[in-house]
Amino acid sequence: MAAPTVIGVEDLAAGAAQADLLGPGGAVDRPLIVVDLDRPVTDKTVARQAARQAADCDRLLVGLTRRDDGPHRLSDPLLDALDLTLVPGGGSADRRVVAVDDPEATAGALTRAAGESPEAAVILGRLLRTGSRLTVGQALDAESLAYSTLLAGRGFAHWLAVRGHRPPPPPAAADPVLVCRDGDVLRVTLNRPERHNAYGRELRDALVAVLDLALLDDSVAEVVLSGNGPSFCSGGDLGEFGVARDLDTAHLVRTRAGAALPLHKLREKVTVRVHGNCIGAGIELPAFASRIVADPATVFRLPELAMGLIPGAGGTVSIPRRVGRWRTLYLVLDGGPLTAERALRWGLVDELSSCGPTGA
Repeated sequence: MAAPTVIGVEDLAAGAAQADLLGPGGAVDRPLIVVDLDRPVTDKTVARQAARQAADCDRLLVGLTRRDDGPHRLSDPLLDALDLTLVPGGGSADRRVVAVDDPEATAGALTRAAGESPEAAVILGRLLRTGSRLTVGQALDAESLAYSTLLAGRGFAHWLAVRGHRPPPPPAAADPVLVCRDGDVLRVTLNRPERHNAYGRELRDALVAVLDLALLDDSVAEVVLSGNGPSFCSGGDLGEFGVARDLDTAHLVRTRAGAALPLHKLREKVTVRVHGNCIGAGIELPAFASRIVADPATVFRLPELAMGLIPGAGGTVSIPRRVGRWRTLYLVLDGGPLTAERALRWGLVDELSSCGPTGA
């Protein structure tokens, strides 16, 4: 894997990131470029020009500073335009930056992740830049169309080949979703603990049916969503990955028969209580709700990029609306665990509270 391409702000302003994205045969060339924000800038107008160049760049642009006061020295337009900025230290309230122990090492790791799934990485970047200007429904359509494109791509095909054959999940032995009415509160519990409540077809269809009922019933004042077993939801059921052959129908199923849109419509009524491993859809869907309560030991991950994919259950729509597009990109490129404590600081969850295995 090639070393990161590193440029300065003056280089960015001069167009150093604007070389053709596609190389011979259509291969993506350098999907991510690191912008060293510590290199001196001699002209104050350079930052404005760099911001304009960044906003029009096809590549991911990750800013890097080794100084604790780094972001405070930069213009807001440049921080806005970069896809992400890495800073040293324990934390920052600025959603455009991510504090890490070693910004240079982290920039290298993110570069490698983008280089291993370059098509997915650049498609993700474009989605995140444009999503905030779209309605939720429009943004879900855009995410799903991109996801279907990547399902037919070589990155996902390679992941499937390396993974090998997986048997389809067995039919649910019990109701995949449990429902209990408690006055004006509808309690909904994901109930495939043997599969860590993976977001497969049966669970998805049962959940959507309950959410549609709540949309129709004005007497429901609150919906509380939790999960049985060791995890709230471990993401898409890997036994169903790669089985779609009709990708246009798969797009319509995701957008018209998935849980993202009804959760968004119900958002002011919905509290989600999460615990265990919340992977992929296990945080993409809760992020649509107005309130998420997490067990302190909960761990969140968005691992899709390593599969040649992007979040496909609504995560490019819901998560940026909570933590910003910059930190969303970091979560996908990094692919590693995010603790409940950091999720609370970022606004991905709203409260930490001990939850039993049922999320009650």
